[in-house]
Amino acid sequence: MRFDRDVRRKLFSHAMAIACLACVAIAILPLGDILYTSAVNGLKVLSFQFFTQNSPIPCDPRFQTGCSFGGIYNSIQGTLLLIVIAAGIALPVGILCGIYLSEFGANPLGNAARFFADVLAGVPSIVMGVVVFSLFLLLFQDGYITSDYVLSVLSASIALAFIMLPIVARTAEEALRLVPTTTREAALALGIPRYRVVLRIVLRSARSAVITGGLLAVARAAGETAPLIILNPGNLFPFAPALGLHQTTASLPISIYRWIVSPYPNWQADAWGATFVLVILMLGISVAARLALRERFGAALR
Repeated sequence: MRFDRDVRRKLFSHAMAIACLACVAIAILPLGDILYTSAVNGLKVLSFQFFTQNSPIPCDPRFQTGCSFGGIYNSIQGTLLLIVIAAGIALPVGILCGIYLSEFGANPLGNAARFFADVLAGVPSIVMGVVVFSLFLLLFQDGYITSDYVLSVLSASIALAFIMLPIVARTAEEALRLVPTTTREAALALGIPRYRVVLRIVLRSARSAVITGGLLAVARAAGETAPLIILNPGNLFPFAPALGLHQTTASLPISIYRWIVSPYPNWQADAWGATFVLVILMLGISVAARLALRERFGAALR
């Protein structure tokens, strides 16, 4: 009887291992298809000039001569600008919100904040764009004249910050909760003020997980297209610092969207190149987030 029971357990264990491997393979197949398709089509146009030139003038090389494939310099510049501004808004606010929820949020206000953060995380990104668009119309519209701030880098960055905020806040809260309570009690017993315990000990102990949450939020926002279609339709020129944040700028998601549906072969080719660059960028951020979880990486930051 015992022999039969051991055999059944081993068979069940092997069956579950095979089922897990099958699920992993099913999950990897779409990613592999995306990487393969974007690489096969995108590597054809990649060159040094592709990263240093601006968006090309639309033309069809079948009927015109001297067609330029151009590049994505202005799109990369605009994407980085949007992400930096959005992260500058969402990361501090989200981390502070996570600190409050973890250390002082055992009350109705904290429960309400958690609920609304969870709801905000599930709101479609295009709704974020519509809400920010309506808000900027109320704030900056003068009669029938719409301010440049409505369609601008600033409004698009705020929409992306709204997308990042619940991810950062909830990740920071869970990361801080993993720090043992005895660590807080030991620090308080030494006479260290509560705010220093939170900022210098608790937050420091959980910073690898907090960094991971921030990177995942950046990866989520960097690939968003819907809010940018509404708030930042883009242009063919690089960002001009002298004009401030009330101008529109190109971005990788918008450029891919516009180029791939265009009838111009040079734009379609650039869309595949930009797609490959964006996929590699997202993959790099995800790998960095995984590295941030390692204890060696956390120790190197100390």
